[in-house]
Amino acid sequence: MGDSYQVLLGEQPRTFLAAADEKTERIVRENLAKLGDDPYPRPGSGSGDKEKLPIDGKERYRLHIGRSYTAFYAIEGEAVKVVEILDIDTAHKRYGW
Repeated sequence: MGDSYQVLLGEQPRTFLAAADEKTERIVRENLAKLGDDPYPRPGSGSGDKEKLPIDGKERYRLHIGRSYTAFYAIEGEAVKVVEILDIDTAHKRYGW
């Protein structure tokens, strides 16, 4: 490890954070920042609920944030690109988990 990834937010996550209340924004940003240290799922690591998933034919990852939100992201080189943040119920309905 020791690698550091740049965490980039797409348009939807930026809009989500701009509309979120202060507490939600802080919690989501703190969790997304952890992806800069290690964006890959590691069994037994205790570093959040991360999982690799095929979405729309692309390799994507999911991060549960608390029990309320799910962030979807891609890892491209040294960058983590957060493409979507959804409330957990919407994420489950859309992707069937």
